Amino acid sequence: MKTIRVVAAIICDSLQTKTKIFATARGYGEYKGGWEFPGGKIEPRETPKEALVREIREELDTVIRVGELLQTVEYDYPAFHLSMDCFFAEVAEGNLELKEAEAARWLTADTLHSVDWLPADRQLIELIAAQMDNKGIELGVKDDKL
Repeated sequence: MKTIRVVAAIICDSLQTKTKIFATARGYGEYKGGWEFPGGKIEPRETPKEALVREIREELDTVIRVGELLQTVEYDYPAFHLSMDCFFAEVAEGNLELKEAEAARWLTADTLHSVDWLPADRQLIELIAAQMDNKGIELGVKDDKL
């Protein structure tokens, strides 16, 4: 089975507090409409972090600051094996303008389960929730749509 190596950005409102996480609905292909963390393929001679910065600039017209690696997800889709390095990140410059996704939301720990995640991304949800700061819920931060 062919392996595809990709990176994904778990974009937070802040790398320190993580009260909200940015998710996008895929805008094309077989998995169109499924929710995921934005990112894409690693090009030859790129590090995963370099690929992530490039992909987010291309997909969301935004510059990110890449934080720690949360996990590398290994998942078998019917036609390929996905190896996805997932990093926490925060916006350094830009406004997260959707270029490829059909929708986006900021999710709190309380609303992480409110979207239909793609299977590979679904594996991350509990791990992310455990690292989020629930102050966003206490302060009345809502599930913000763009």
